[in-house]
Amino acid sequence: MEYNAKSIEKKWQEYWKQNESFEPSEDFTKEKKYILSMFPFPSGRLHMGHVRNYSISDAFARYHRQQGKNVLHPIGFDSFGMPAENAAIKNGSHPKNWTYDNIDYMKNEFYSLGFSFSRKREFATSDELYTKFEQGFIIDMYNKGLLYREKGMLNWCPHDQTVLANEQVVDGCCWRCDTPIVKKDMNQYYFKITAYADELLEDLKKLEKGWPKQVLTMQENWIGKSNGLAFDLYFDEDSKSKLSHKFERFDVFTTRPDTIYGVSYTALAPEHEIVSYMIENKLLDDSVIAQIEAMKNTSSIERQKEKSGVSLGLHVKHPLTGENIPVWVANFVLMDYGSGAVMAVPAHDERDYDFAKKYDLPVKAVIQPFEGEHDFSKSAFTEVGELINSGDFNGMNSKKAQEKIIAMFEQKGIGKKTTNYKLKDWGVSRQRYWGAPIPFVHCDSCGLVMEKKENLPVALPEDVEITGEGNPLEKHPTWKHCKCPQCGADAVRETDTMDTFVESSWYFLRFCASPENWEKEAFSAEQIQYWMGVDHYIGGIEHAILHLLYARFFTKVFRDLGYVGFDEPFDKLLTQGMVLKDGAKMSKSKGNTVDPDAIIEKYGADTARLFILFAAPPTQELEWNDSAVEGAYKFIKRFFERSANVLTCKEKPQINHADLSKEEKFARKKVYEALKRAEDVYNERYTFNTMIAGVMEAMNALNAQKNAEVWSEGYWILSAVMEPVIPHTCYEISKQYFDLQNLAPQEILEEVFVEDSISLGVSVNGKKRGEIEVAADASKEEILAAAKENIAKWLEGKEIVKEIFVPKKLVNIVIKG
Repeated sequence: MEYNAKSIEKKWQEYWKQNESFEPSEDFTKEKKYILSMFPFPSGRLHMGHVRNYSISDAFARYHRQQGKNVLHPIGFDSFGMPAENAAIKNGSHPKNWTYDNIDYMKNEFYSLGFSFSRKREFATSDELYTKFEQGFIIDMYNKGLLYREKGMLNWCPHDQTVLANEQVVDGCCWRCDTPIVKKDMNQYYFKITAYADELLEDLKKLEKGWPKQVLTMQENWIGKSNGLAFDLYFDEDSKSKLSHKFERFDVFTTRPDTIYGVSYTALAPEHEIVSYMIENKLLDDSVIAQIEAMKNTSSIERQKEKSGVSLGLHVKHPLTGENIPVWVANFVLMDYGSGAVMAVPAHDERDYDFAKKYDLPVKAVIQPFEGEHDFSKSAFTEVGELINSGDFNGMNSKKAQEKIIAMFEQKGIGKKTTNYKLKDWGVSRQRYWGAPIPFVHCDSCGLVMEKKENLPVALPEDVEITGEGNPLEKHPTWKHCKCPQCGADAVRETDTMDTFVESSWYFLRFCASPENWEKEAFSAEQIQYWMGVDHYIGGIEHAILHLLYARFFTKVFRDLGYVGFDEPFDKLLTQGMVLKDGAKMSKSKGNTVDPDAIIEKYGADTARLFILFAAPPTQELEWNDSAVEGAYKFIKRFFERSANVLTCKEKPQINHADLSKEEKFARKKVYEALKRAEDVYNERYTFNTMIAGVMEAMNALNAQKNAEVWSEGYWILSAVMEPVIPHTCYEISKQYFDLQNLAPQEILEEVFVEDSISLGVSVNGKKRGEIEVAADASKEEILAAAKENIAKWLEGKEIVKEIFVPKKLVNIVIKG
């Protein structure tokens, strides 16, 4: 048989399509497996990162189908988002046309790789039907108090007239047009994710067996629960007067109450209301105001790099000593953590120390090492130590003193123990066209009003001009004008669209609906109960925080709304490593990308799949290697062509193992070792490379013998083991020789692992001098006799002092003379 990848792959892709081979069954009595990859943004072409992601999920899906399980392995497209608008501006195309043309192209690429996705459950999140159900959920969340609207400081590009996420601000400028950004106080919709902060944190324990520790740690840090002391700092009389008695105090939070006596300055965020009041009322010099405005117009990420600040000329009283403490504005203080105000202890915090040294502020040591001394002129001391200069707490262990200091504050009525979170409510408003419209209406009489569910979806107008400046929905002549759903008066639609993370926070539930009920329900209660949670979820580590956190949040909200009956969506998570070339992540800008289409054209889809799964374990980075791709192709060619040694049969050959030669027995052993390894890989380790290596070893062993039945049994098993990796090739072999009957659960025969003989090393005085092969049931006396015969020349004229025998391992003869 000659291997022709193109004709074989085309044949079986058509067969799978015609036979609907990968549609899940509606028989919910069968054991199920829900295999899901993080779905792609339809950028137009697959890259090798996609190929890796979906090759892994497809291997799982195909394996579990072989085991007789009911497998749901769907695909969709995360199709809303800014790239479509950018492409529209660049190419003069409509975002919708660009998106759906790309989806069609990518779907063809998926099927050219033989991925076994359900074709009947495909969808894109920009489909109006998906938007309809999502908008209904948004209304339900609003009714439950989990969505609200309020003003917040956002990054604003004056040129493009749009809000920017923090990661879209580069060196204080818009990433697209390079215009300096400004902070703008704007209305924004927020999901109340903080209401679930404790549960999101606590339920990470439920995921410890199925999720990578790194991801759990990243989520834990992002939620950022911290316990500490909250208290008020009161202005002195001069400062109150300066502020026209508008403010008496501000509150701060600290996780280090043990350092309270070391406070030497306090710092407010540039956006703090006290700072805003002073700017509005010209209580600061123009140069100071300019510095503060510059801080505001820098992203929170950039603000953490270089410490800067300015004195406000205000003072507060230390809550215990009554000492005056200066009040500064500092760029590293953010409004989205705590109250936007911090107490600064330079002697025991590196950030506070750097700021104090830069602006010549006092450094007051209140903790010293248990042993030795610390030079505070060179650095902060941040370890646990002994309290000094701390009143009644002197001499105490600083860690143990924390609770006692909090207790004192509570006893005096000047502070309380508090829990804070880094996690803040999720802002979901976007001033863009290509997103799901937020289903609200602004009425002069009724205020903010929800659209009626029977009027959903609120769909996007298609007659828009995308220029990159402003929100096309806001400028549309008719779309936003409507009637109030409550009173019927003239009203205006909300023109903000939703963050695209909203769509990806529940798409895994959408697949749990029968295609015939696709238009009637977002998902089926019966199917949700059967299919969820997702058994294997596969995607990049870059989604470890936001996407996975938001999906977990939506699941808990849907549970509380009565839609689902479970707490967590993904049972097992596999985060695959990046695909590199020349040591760097593949990217168009670096010119180091590899086009999957070119690999398929030259070698075939199975070669691409084999290389991607063999080159490295899935969780590790994979370095592209052209010669290794060539090697993968040559292996498949050999695997295919050596099937000529196989006899046609519809069941696995029955072989009398005892009658076989040594080479034939060894070949069977290697085949069943590969099968054992496959079961371990698909259920526990996921190291496809070790399984494939085992198949290669088995092939070598088969090639070293000539028994046609051993060849046939070997291929019956190996073509089943490799079908999840190189499905087209294995289907062709299986159809040719086994009528596809072998693509089913395989039984491991333990008899092949029983050794007829064993090899033992023979040593003299601990140094290896020979090797013997003896019957597996040989007695100790027989083994020692054979060993001494084997090394006879080393024993001539010598006295045997001791004979050492370690069963199944070695013989050592101790001599002298």
